[in-house]
Amino acid sequence: MLSFLAQRVQNPSKLLYLLIFTSGMLSAFFINDTVCLIFTPFILALTQRIKLNPKPYLLALCMSANIGSVATITGNPQNIIIGAASSISYSKFFFHLFPVALAGLFICAGVIHRFYKKDLTSPVKTPEEALKYRYNKPLVIKSSLVALITVILFFLNVPMEIVPIGVGSFLLITRRVKPEKVYNLIDFRLLILFIGLFIVIKGVEKSVVFYSLVEHFQMLVTAPLSLVFSSLLLSNVVSNVPAVLIFKPLIVNYFNDEKAWFFLAMSSTFAENLTILGSIANIIVIEGASSKVKIGSFEYLKIGFPVTLLSVLVGLVSLSLF
Repeated sequence: MLSFLAQRVQNPSKLLYLLIFTSGMLSAFFINDTVCLIFTPFILALTQRIKLNPKPYLLALCMSANIGSVATITGNPQNIIIGAASSISYSKFFFHLFPVALAGLFICAGVIHRFYKKDLTSPVKTPEEALKYRYNKPLVIKSSLVALITVILFFLNVPMEIVPIGVGSFLLITRRVKPEKVYNLIDFRLLILFIGLFIVIKGVEKSVVFYSLVEHFQMLVTAPLSLVFSSLLLSNVVSNVPAVLIFKPLIVNYFNDEKAWFFLAMSSTFAENLTILGSIANIIVIEGASSKVKIGSFEYLKIGFPVTLLSVLVGLVSLSLF
């Protein structure tokens, strides 16, 4: 794929749009963090090979992955919590939030293109020699089929906890790759980060502070507009998963409406794009690329702020009207 794109990419803008909509759609079904983990080294290698500034593409990756993940229950951890608490079916969740995600991807593409217009109009230097690479064709075919079956099972509303365990077990049982090769590819630092994050989240959920926050937001959140902007702000203070846990009892006890869950999913997910620390996906991309390119907090914010604000406003209008 790297060699194919390097030989054929003639327009940096088209590459940007291709990346945004590809990573956005993949994130909807396979979690945004996973997509960012896979695509970051790919983007660095490709932009280096065809002499392009990697910054707009790295920002496009993390922001589009965050935006695309709002489309389904399996797109990100907070949507999984919302899906379990609301009992909304996978297909119904997708039907309501996919248009919101699609609009957000267009906004992301437009804002990044506006800020990096000079870099996206520079000529592409096509490499003379094609890369030589090897890949396991049977494994690629098998993994692709399993991924397709996974998505189909999700839409058939097979229990979400059964599907990943089932398909993952199938891949392990039928593997031909040595376990050592798989273990060498695991980022154990990232796993420790996730473990620590969810330990802290569970601890907060059981604390007195958590119940105080719930009582406080009961007085503030009285309408969809206040729910959206309270969620947006709180998600950037305590992270979106704890924010969803705080709003969950409010929606169950006071709103008792499916649309409120959609507002919460939209706002808590789009809030991820405001700052680098807004989501794990952002950290994966920025830290993963840090050895070759530096993206500072302010540089991220000047893109993240308009993307977040515009996508939340469009999402609010879309869910309110349709």
